[in-house]
Amino acid sequence: MKNSQVKPLGVLLVLSLGLLLSLLAGCASESPEVQQMKTERATIEKNLATFDTLDYRVFSNQEWTRLHESHAKDIKVYWPDGHMTQGIEGHIEDLKAMFVYAPDTRIKEHPIRIGSGKHTAVTGVFEGTFTKPMPIGNGKFIQPTGKAFKMPMATIGIWENGIMTAEHLFWDNQTYMKQIGLAK
Repeated sequence: MKNSQVKPLGVLLVLSLGLLLSLLAGCASESPEVQQMKTERATIEKNLATFDTLDYRVFSNQEWTRLHESHAKDIKVYWPDGHMTQGIEGHIEDLKAMFVYAPDTRIKEHPIRIGSGKHTAVTGVFEGTFTKPMPIGNGKFIQPTGKAFKMPMATIGIWENGIMTAEHLFWDNQTYMKQIGLAK
């Protein structure tokens, strides 16, 4: 029988290859935490994309029959003036009212888009022109000033299964009234 001798360089090479292969195998599979983070990030991105469609197309083009794509039937909407609407039909009526006196109202950009878990937040530029009479109740109207408005706004959404269950709207109503010529 031949006397075989193990060379130290060969052992070092085999051990190095084994270590490298085990490290590569560990990198190939992600931890459950990483997988969860990726799933959450994909959900947030999907919700933000839905938000973009909501403002750029549905809101700006008054496509109210599409609002259910982003809003739950029993959504709670908190408005800048402090009132809250519950239900998609009431929300649609509030939205329609904005277009009566400013039919070119629109949001065409979201400069800031963030999310975490079931929450998203976007900022936008809310703009339009006061060109039609504004109903103020009891059959009375404020005549249009022809003045444009353009101001920052923000919306925070709370999402469940790809639709908002609550929406918080923010803009400065005093600035809005000043810009359309109804306040000093």
